[in-house]
Amino acid sequence: MYRKDLFKDKVVMVSGGRSGIGFDIAKRFLNLGAKLMICSRKDDLLKNAAADLSKFGECEYKSCDIREMEQVKALAAYHKEKFGRLDVLINNAGGQFPALAENISPNGWSAVINNNLNGTFFMSQTMAKEFFMPQIAGVIVNIIANVHRGFPGMVHTGAARAGVENMTKTLAQEWARFGIRINSIAPGTILSSGLDTYIEPIKEIFTKVKENNLMNRLGTVEDVSNAVCFLASPLSSYTSGTTLYVDGMDHLSAPQMGFVDFLKSME
Repeated sequence: MYRKDLFKDKVVMVSGGRSGIGFDIAKRFLNLGAKLMICSRKDDLLKNAAADLSKFGECEYKSCDIREMEQVKALAAYHKEKFGRLDVLINNAGGQFPALAENISPNGWSAVINNNLNGTFFMSQTMAKEFFMPQIAGVIVNIIANVHRGFPGMVHTGAARAGVENMTKTLAQEWARFGIRINSIAPGTILSSGLDTYIEPIKEIFTKVKENNLMNRLGTVEDVSNAVCFLASPLSSYTSGTTLYVDGMDHLSAPQMGFVDFLKSME
């Protein structure tokens, strides 16, 4: 679909780029000619991912906890040393766990909010100030979730991702004067290594999601990376402040209470 040199001479940073959706996004950019920086918290796993990605193009890596501003600033400094510029930031890092709202502890709530909302803002603000604003050019794509009708069973990440979606609209307007475009992608249930982190009864919920999906399938990592590359490329040069749902219409029609029903059955 995309020409091989679509991102030639462009430098891309992908947070959470060591596995799952983030890894495929990183791979796709390399295959389209970009130079790449990936980051995540676990240095050993990140190193292995960078080695695999280097088969497809130039890939650097640095461990970074995006919840810690000093580590984000250190990442920006390291990136500047390696590449000198940044053209595209993909905010993909995040994490959550299924839980009924009444059972989420203050620490559990704060951990998810800090990672998914605060970390995304820290990365966006830092990379914008260090690179995009001086360059008067830059693209940010935020990976959120299907929060169109709430997120029963994961209120913490629903609140955080909705915050990122609103932040996308706000920053797109504030930073348009710097030539920065910002959009979000909301994946549905995607067949990736991320699903392996859930216990077997929850995996069965995903089977029901497939049965209820109007397109009769779950999403693939390629579905998401294709959408990311569209929003990061000149093909969407007149698009900013929007959210693209990549979920086979689940945000419009799918039942929402699967996680809640399972969690209630475990009490």
